[in-house]
Amino acid sequence: MAGKAAKGTPASVGFIGTGSMGGPMAARMLAQGVPLVVYDTSSRAVAALVKKGARAARSPAEVADRAATVLFCLPSLEAIREVLFGRRGVVHGRARKLAVNFSTTGAEFVREIASGLAEHRVALLDCPITGGSRGAAAGTLSISVSGGAAHCRAVDPLLRMVAKHVFRVGPQPGQAQTMKLINNLLSFVALAGTCEAFVMGVKAGLDADMMVEILNTGTGRNSATETKMPLNVLPRTFDYGAKMAISWKDLRLCLEEAEALGVTMWVGSAVRQLWGYAVAHGGTEPDVTTLVKHIEAWAGVEVKGRAAARPKGGRK
Repeated sequence: MAGKAAKGTPASVGFIGTGSMGGPMAARMLAQGVPLVVYDTSSRAVAALVKKGARAARSPAEVADRAATVLFCLPSLEAIREVLFGRRGVVHGRARKLAVNFSTTGAEFVREIASGLAEHRVALLDCPITGGSRGAAAGTLSISVSGGAAHCRAVDPLLRMVAKHVFRVGPQPGQAQTMKLINNLLSFVALAGTCEAFVMGVKAGLDADMMVEILNTGTGRNSATETKMPLNVLPRTFDYGAKMAISWKDLRLCLEEAEALGVTMWVGSAVRQLWGYAVAHGGTEPDVTTLVKHIEAWAGVEVKGRAAARPKGGRK
């Protein structure tokens, strides 16, 4: 049963895009008493939230008819344009006043949609999220926020329901995007380097589980050694919850923004090339942790831990 909403929570809230990230976030808000109107192209995703107390809408415009604050978490720039400005988009709703972007889009795109929304008297708050689907479910996301101070204050109770850390990085939409892309670049660099290192170690005869233990007590520790390698690669489940398509998009956005700023990125460019190879040879749908498979194939080894040998359902 839903609890009582936190003091200061907006009275009417819409949520568009309830997939691997948006779905758990919306569920947490519902559990804490927020009356949500939800829309997603997946009827199954919507139905799961309706069972938890949400009201379903038939279009983004219908969400914006019922909610003054519309949150959205979408996988591509094209999807965002359609949801906001399409024939049945948010701008055609009668109640909408504030749109909140949880997606990673890059600063230039955010400035573009902020300008377009302003023409319809809709403000934009930029709130890209970090932490993966597990963080979304656990309420431990990190959110960077950029936009007007009053809008930040209005939405803060909602953000605190899904995030452990909320940072206001600046007054202009787009500034939070730059911070998010920097975070993601470092995460992808760590994953690429960790995959290469573990393939090297396994080929040299080292135990992969032992490598995790040693690295996480030393200076080589990073987000991939702490989570992705032990939880998603060594068990061979490859279920971190982020598709290659999303990480490939974020890498391209980051390198494009760096180029526009006149910043040379040698390491970032190499990582983008590696991701490009993985997408070209494995597609955009596999989990981001399947990156290791391409490096394994070149080396002729498999990075596998003790958990991979357990019977199905044996790992909690």
